[in-house]
Amino acid sequence: MTGRRTAAPALALALALLILALGGAGQARAVGYRYWSFWDLTGGKWTYATQGPSTARPSDGDVQGFRFAVSEDSQHAVQPRGEREFAAICAKTPARHGKKRVALVIDPGTAADAPSGETPPSARTACAQVAPDASTAEALAAVASPLRYDTNALLCAITGYPKRGCGDPVAAAGPTASARPHTSAPAGHGPSVGLLAGGAAVAALGAAAVWQARRRKG
Repeated sequence: MTGRRTAAPALALALALLILALGGAGQARAVGYRYWSFWDLTGGKWTYATQGPSTARPSDGDVQGFRFAVSEDSQHAVQPRGEREFAAICAKTPARHGKKRVALVIDPGTAADAPSGETPPSARTACAQVAPDASTAEALAAVASPLRYDTNALLCAITGYPKRGCGDPVAAAGPTASARPHTSAPAGHGPSVGLLAGGAAVAALGAAAVWQARRRKG
């Protein structure tokens, strides 16, 4: 009886290690998406837009931004970089009666987030002068065409970048590609910590089972 009582905790511990290890390995295989995120400047800070550019109706003097990057979701999306002051962006575009001015920040991101074989263009700003009821998509089309959308009206490309793909899933272990710190070893080389831990847990579970079977025979 003593052998069986001792083996039970060992099996429970090994099983717990296995569950934890598999959970960690699953997190390491988290999936991100490569896409253009859409932002509003509120109180001098970027906030993730609550609607798409085709339905958003900015007011005169608004600042909106777009950033191409690999992100897991809206909470972890990477913000646009660079100038964000309306006065600076629209300094050379005088106000006109019957028109509104919308400052746009267009950040194609970094090479780390670019699709294979493509190079992101330089980030830039533009002042769109459009009709008072124009949407953000119309303002963007006025200064950064060609735009590309998918069948679900998801913005896929600004000024033709990228040439292909739209919200494609990308394997992302930990931080997004643009936020991931550089290491001396190339990414993807060698097994993950979760996989090694999982193997150790399986080995522990198997050893405990063998030990219990021997105790029972004894």
